[in-house]
Amino acid sequence: RSVKTATQAAPGGRGRDSTSLSARPVSRPGPGGGCGVGLGTMDPFLTLLHSFSSSLSDSELSSLKFLCRGKIGKRKLESLQSGRELFVILQEQQLIASNNVSFLEDLLKNIKREDLVSQLKQFVDEGEVNAPDDQPDVHEKRLQEAAIEVICENVGRDWKMLMRKLGISEVKMDRVVAANPFNLQEQLVQALREWQKWKGKDAKVTDLIKALRGCNMNLVADRVEQKLSQLNTEMG
Repeated sequence: RSVKTATQAAPGGRGRDSTSLSARPVSRPGPGGGCGVGLGTMDPFLTLLHSFSSSLSDSELSSLKFLCRGKIGKRKLESLQSGRELFVILQEQQLIASNNVSFLEDLLKNIKREDLVSQLKQFVDEGEVNAPDDQPDVHEKRLQEAAIEVICENVGRDWKMLMRKLGISEVKMDRVVAANPFNLQEQLVQALREWQKWKGKDAKVTDLIKALRGCNMNLVADRVEQKLSQLNTEMG
């Protein structure tokens, strides 16, 4: 069975845009007005699970329940009406957690929801490297912003080559493209933001220049260095 496209609604009207759900908070109550999992500014993992639940069709939920028969009692499974309820039980039984997603990944693979698998991997990828207060100092951040401005003005369709040189995963790049399908410059801006978020305080403007030269984008690298030299002079 082919995976639903972003514009197709799941049976029962529960379909959602699967390419961007985990990128935005869910603020609407679940069926019946209940509070549901992952609302508002709660744990990002719960928000992700809530978005997964919203994008499941009735047949996909049925398949997930069948796959969990060895883990959850038959009577309890039959009473479940949503993916959200299933995920709550799996969490209670410690079968899934933000730092333990292998069982959830297997479930999603079995129902052939590779789009959700990609979102899950993206969550894990980002979650491993982001830490509170893990930011470059003010001077370094200002240099990076200047460098990013120059890069975005001068790097076009080859931006993915640059991001690979910086170590950004294909999943992250695909996510950026899906969120900004018709804006090449915005794709590059958001990809560079992903790099900053990933590297945190270890993000260095010198790494940007090195990556540019590694891609034979020497003219852009020269322009970045000129801009930084000018900025350093202004900052004294």
